[in-house]
Amino acid sequence: MAIKPKIINREISWLAFNERVLSEAEDSSVPLLERLKFLGIFSNNRDEFFRVRVASVKRWAALNEKIEATHDDPRDILAQIQRITIGQQQKYERIYQEIIEELRAKNVFILSEKQLNASQKRFVEEYYNEKVDPVISPIMLDQVKGFPHLRDKAIYLAAWLTINKEGKKPTHQYSLVEVPASLPRFIVLPEEEGKKSIIILDDVIRHNLNSVFEVFKPSKVDAYAFKITRDAELDLDNDISKSFLEKMKKSLKQRRRGAPVRFVFDAAMPKEMQRYLAKKMSLTTDEDAFIPGARYHNLKDLMSFPKINLPKAYYTKLSPNKHPHLEKYDSYFTAIKKKDVLLHYPYQSFNHVIEFLKEAALDPDVRSIRICLYRVAGRSKVINALINAARNGKKVVVVFELQARFDEENNIYWSNILEDEGVKVYFGFPGMKVHGKICLVTRKENGANQYYAKVGTGNFHEGTSALYGDLSLMTARKDITSEIHKVFDLFENAIWPNYRFKHLVLSPFYLRNRLIRLINVEIRNAKAGKPAYVTLKLNSLVDNNLINKLYQASKAGVKVRLIIRGICSLVPGIPGLSENIQVISIIDRFLEHARIYVFCNDNDPLYFISSADWMVRNLDRRIEVTCPIYDSSLKKEIDDVLTIQFSDNTKARMLMPDGKYIVDKADKKKDIRSQYVLHEYYKKKSKQG
Repeated sequence: MAIKPKIINREISWLAFNERVLSEAEDSSVPLLERLKFLGIFSNNRDEFFRVRVASVKRWAALNEKIEATHDDPRDILAQIQRITIGQQQKYERIYQEIIEELRAKNVFILSEKQLNASQKRFVEEYYNEKVDPVISPIMLDQVKGFPHLRDKAIYLAAWLTINKEGKKPTHQYSLVEVPASLPRFIVLPEEEGKKSIIILDDVIRHNLNSVFEVFKPSKVDAYAFKITRDAELDLDNDISKSFLEKMKKSLKQRRRGAPVRFVFDAAMPKEMQRYLAKKMSLTTDEDAFIPGARYHNLKDLMSFPKINLPKAYYTKLSPNKHPHLEKYDSYFTAIKKKDVLLHYPYQSFNHVIEFLKEAALDPDVRSIRICLYRVAGRSKVINALINAARNGKKVVVVFELQARFDEENNIYWSNILEDEGVKVYFGFPGMKVHGKICLVTRKENGANQYYAKVGTGNFHEGTSALYGDLSLMTARKDITSEIHKVFDLFENAIWPNYRFKHLVLSPFYLRNRLIRLINVEIRNAKAGKPAYVTLKLNSLVDNNLINKLYQASKAGVKVRLIIRGICSLVPGIPGLSENIQVISIIDRFLEHARIYVFCNDNDPLYFISSADWMVRNLDRRIEVTCPIYDSSLKKEIDDVLTIQFSDNTKARMLMPDGKYIVDKADKKKDIRSQYVLHEYYKKKSKQG
């Protein structure tokens, strides 16, 4: 009897990924204050999950239909999400308290308003009067019509005032106080006798509640934190008289009023207040969006916890290495023309990309720079280099994706700046997101155009390049650069021209079919007794058709090895279905972001780097660029990277047939932590020159 292919629901798999992030906060071998940061990352991830994925499942539930990709009942999935989320929240709170206790043992105290001594109280009261009081505006709910609009991601204190008037029964009033996001969430108190103390902004307000409501002279004020998470989906209208930019601006305003998908509140909040707030927000207290939590919310702010001078509390610094080939030459153009270069950051410096663009901006022989931007830094050196190029008379073309989720406003801001500087800006491609990571510089050499290209797996973002593991190919090869030129023709003409691509593989036009053909070759070779394998490194593996194709390959005897950092809907190790498939996920100090595809091809391996994960959106609804690697030394480098990562027995979790992830400690003669091994690998390369 044929085994029915098993597919893990993507939402449930995503929650398992975030559980792995939470495990880093629990791991005592991780430096103490880095563990706090992982709690912040976990919290931030979960907020986005509810804003995007849970909101999407709720839409399916409202339509009373099965989820399209997996045919799951959305109500069942929402119930599972609720159960898992509450369990993770309890684990989160336990880990947070454990870290607080460990900090206390090191003379670092996170104090509540009830734990302050006299001098600390004076400091907190002065801080409140100078910094907080001018920027808060309590809302008395009994005095306003309707219910005020609550901002997504904001923290609110729901205050319950008890007011005594002589000769009358005590009365009660509800109020809302928004915790100001413009102020630091964590305030460092003056050090006393070697003790370092910190108070959370919420508690600064709690300590001063009588001052907040001084006009009412309350005899008692209790305050409980809560927040809401709103549906973050953008609904773009179809008014053809409006530009895409106008539609985006309108849609961003509407997002701020998206339907609530989660109400998280202090579990100590009185039931009466819970019911009151839930009713005002049209939520019922028994639905999946109603989640009791701890005293503090929005602990994503732990990602910016104050720096404290505490021994061994942080990761040791790993400075990015210079690329030895690029360092040999005075000009990037000379270096790249001599030989293809593969950059791997954060192990190698992203500054090479900045310097390449800066050189192109100043070089009198450079005619144009074309680039696709999806996310950029808040103070972007990439943007500055492009502006400088335009000021120096170069033709600069920027394909800016305005629909990069949660970066839309930043991208609108930068697109306006670029247009003001004379840069030609295109907003993606009609009906699709542009997610390809490409740049093309045209230089006049010996009377002809010479192209130099950068194509990679990650964004042109110097901020995330210090945290995200990504690959970039820098090349002057005509076969690749001429096809990148064709891709930019696509954007500038807004129609798909009749081009043939022999080297680049683009979504949504060719990638899915090409991947299926490549796997089919491995299946045929395995059946013929030839060597056959597929090795992939991805962020997410969700596409059902490609998962089933990998199952088919496994059954044929193809060895399939996968490094999937996040969502993985494939189940390995099932006899008769996926026993030839191995899946690991690496969660460590850097975020694994590179996409690599390797196919055995009868011992003549094919290597690709890509901007595309194996998800329906990347394969069918986005313009993605997958690029072959032809240089033999770069192929060897990719092999080395994959070998190091598959040997990780410290931060690599193996996906088991039951859907759980475990650290494989088999034959563990020594600890192998791949990210540290990779840093040493590139450090040696930089010295070899």
